[in-house]
Amino acid sequence: MKGVILTGGKGSRLRPFTYSGAKQLVPVANTPVLHFPVRQLVEAGITEIALVVGDTAAQIREAMGDGSAFGARFTYIRQDAPLGIAHGLGICRDFAEDEPVVLYLGDNVLLGGITAFVEQFAASGAAASVVLKEVDDPRAFGVAVVAGERLQRVVEKPPEPPSNLAVIGVYAFRPEVFDVIAGLAPSPRGEYEIADAINGLIGTGRAVEASVTAAYWIDTGKMEDMLAANRAILDTCVEAIDPAATIIGGSRSGTAVIGAGARLEDCTLIGPVAVGPGAELRNCRIGPYVAVGGGSKIAASTIRNTIVMEDSSISACPGIEDSMVGRFTVIERAPAGARLILGDHSRFEGPR
Repeated sequence: MKGVILTGGKGSRLRPFTYSGAKQLVPVANTPVLHFPVRQLVEAGITEIALVVGDTAAQIREAMGDGSAFGARFTYIRQDAPLGIAHGLGICRDFAEDEPVVLYLGDNVLLGGITAFVEQFAASGAAASVVLKEVDDPRAFGVAVVAGERLQRVVEKPPEPPSNLAVIGVYAFRPEVFDVIAGLAPSPRGEYEIADAINGLIGTGRAVEASVTAAYWIDTGKMEDMLAANRAILDTCVEAIDPAATIIGGSRSGTAVIGAGARLEDCTLIGPVAVGPGAELRNCRIGPYVAVGGGSKIAASTIRNTIVMEDSSISACPGIEDSMVGRFTVIERAPAGARLILGDHSRFEGPR
């Protein structure tokens, strides 16, 4: 069995962070989102993985390498235009080489892994299997109609959903899916829809299984989603203070993950928090639910429920909260209660 991860989306809902970078590389808990599907495929025993890339191909390649750091081997496949999920899978036909594939959208976070899902599919005779999740408002998703564990059809973004079961972006297919995709026509929005591929399999009498997960899942499409994912991942972290980190004075409660070379002086940490390697914090109150990227510098500031990416600088800010701060960004004297959305290389200066 092989893996396919789609990484080519433009990430328009995550601007300004995606003006200068791939949305799948935006970090939660100091880990790029793309790492999560890769790790889960490897944990499930799938080490031959295709990364389908688009305009940000160079960034994805540089960040992810050949896969050896993850115990995998990557094949990069270029999708020249964003023509839909089914198209992204279809161009991987030669890579699949008549083996089953697990398809994972690269901007998704699903806690708990996919090992049981993969094992169940491998043991079944189904042509495909999809992971479903109960959601409050399914109108923004492909919505499943199921009978027991059998999928009957998928309705794409219906104004009147037939159920509250969303198709969330983890799928397994046997090779016959590629014949179905080859016969698809573009949808009204000009894309080759994965819902049409799934319905095509069902329409030819092939069995498609459905697995409803209770695990935490989120599509990291907006800033609020990223902050929610950051909280969820931080909640799973275990205490890890690198021996090469320096902590002088201050206090700590809750879980903290502190990287090598980080230096904290007279700081109050309220976990869960993550502080990246080489970060410098002085006279700060950090947390809960804060991830400080490697190389960042924070002084005389209070920060809550925030992602601070690498190599940024924050000083004299009495209360930043519910914020995302891009790489190489400078913030000085933001007022108490500030909620900031600042892309890479930004600068914010409050009044003196």
